[in-house]
Amino acid sequence: MGEHTLFKYGFNLSPMYRRSTAKIISVSKDMLHVEIKLPISYKNRNYVNSIYGGSLFSAVDPIPMVQLINLLGEDYVVWDKSAEIFFKRPARETLVAEFKYTMSEIADIKRSVASENEIDIVKKTVLTDKNKTTTFCEVQKTIYVADKAFYKEKRRRAKKRRAAAQKST
Repeated sequence: MGEHTLFKYGFNLSPMYRRSTAKIISVSKDMLHVEIKLPISYKNRNYVNSIYGGSLFSAVDPIPMVQLINLLGEDYVVWDKSAEIFFKRPARETLVAEFKYTMSEIADIKRSVASENEIDIVKKTVLTDKNKTTTFCEVQKTIYVADKAFYKEKRRRAKKRRAAAQKST
């Protein structure tokens, strides 16, 4: 079983992702492309019969970070840093979203981390109708990426500073 298959079924079977009511429908073998669908149902319908904003957000929230972790490999630390959601119109139908990275984007991230040790990248995800003609919601995520050795040393120094500050008080 390939990594892309584990990614798809791992998310779809995970209780935390299942609660979003979304489902991953495809993951490319190279992990550069992931597609989800978010059907409207009684589980995610709000007071005005559109998809609850929390479902819109939680459907897309974990994908870009976990996808990037898999694409970069074990020499990097990847964390979500912040997120913004922009509602465009009420969603009263099944929505889809695509998450894409390119090989050149991954190479640029690795190059930037090699020269700067840590960076922030911004990824935008758009939730649309099935035909991808109408946008219902945009989620913009800032993702922190660091060299793993640099990150460990940075945390070690911070822990040392905190211990020293506690001793002085």
